[in-house]
Amino acid sequence: MKVKHPSILVTGTLGYDYIMDFPGRFADRIMPDKIHRISLSFLVDKLAKQFGGTAGNIAYTLRLLDVTPVILSVAGNDFAPYESFLKSRDISTGLITVVRRVTTSAYFVVTDREDNQIGSFYTGATKYYRTLSVADAVRNRNIGFAVLAPTDPAAMRQYVTQCRTLGLPYLYDPAFQIDTFSAAELKSAIKGAAILIGNDYEISLIEQKLGISHEELILYMPVLITTLGSKGSVIETRKKHIHIRPAKPVSVSDPTGAGDAYRAGFLAGYVRGYDLVTCGQMGSVAAVYTVEKYGTVTHKFTSSAFTERYRLNYGSDFSLSSAGWNAQAAGGTIH
Repeated sequence: MKVKHPSILVTGTLGYDYIMDFPGRFADRIMPDKIHRISLSFLVDKLAKQFGGTAGNIAYTLRLLDVTPVILSVAGNDFAPYESFLKSRDISTGLITVVRRVTTSAYFVVTDREDNQIGSFYTGATKYYRTLSVADAVRNRNIGFAVLAPTDPAAMRQYVTQCRTLGLPYLYDPAFQIDTFSAAELKSAIKGAAILIGNDYEISLIEQKLGISHEELILYMPVLITTLGSKGSVIETRKKHIHIRPAKPVSVSDPTGAGDAYRAGFLAGYVRGYDLVTCGQMGSVAAVYTVEKYGTVTHKFTSSAFTERYRLNYGSDFSLSSAGWNAQAAGGTIH
């Protein structure tokens, strides 16, 4: 008999991604002495509309990795095709609130030939996220961990408070909302987290906002993850500094969503109780699947294909069997 393990509550945005390719380099269009007055337009030669948003992206890859995600989010009156897509992938939509008077959020991003990106986010239904409750979401549900991905700042503040009150361990990912939080709010959220994650720029911004060194930041939470794009990632605890080299993509199509896939891959190992090296390497393998496809939820893999890809990149084997659950992660006590 297969044991039903706790689900992961995934907060964050649901949206439509409008992904465009610019065949040139942004750097060739930006004049440093005119940076105070920028007026740029890029002629793009590729446009695709895709399902996306931080919650949708992370949940999609978690499901591929045989972890059950429960999305807590808001969508607008154009959500029907996205909802059908999630249901077809066996991803619960029961906690997604649809607001009929607005459209779903949208992300517009342009990628140059060196994989640099410039994007803008249309909030759409995002302002209604603050009406959601983590406490209500976990009531009568078997949820053992939460992902607090970037979304409406007021909602993120509430999610942090509710997770801490409930004793629900969480991954904290403030990303592009870092500057909207006060230093005190940011510090409290990070100190309550099981995991803090961000790219190298975002982690540096957090340190600057808090007025602390990197060494001091590491003392705030059990696990700190710094993603480095094509250079891999660094996972740190109070006692360990682990560099995770990137997995190798077969081809590079579009980097959009690679960070979300990394988060899902890492957590799929973390909740199974794997060591941090394995978790980071799982994140890297998940990320390259996304890089190889145009869009954020267009990649696919089987469990056997994923484990073989892992072996080819890192020379070791592991199992995606759902036989284990990290009791320490569920209790938020990993150090």
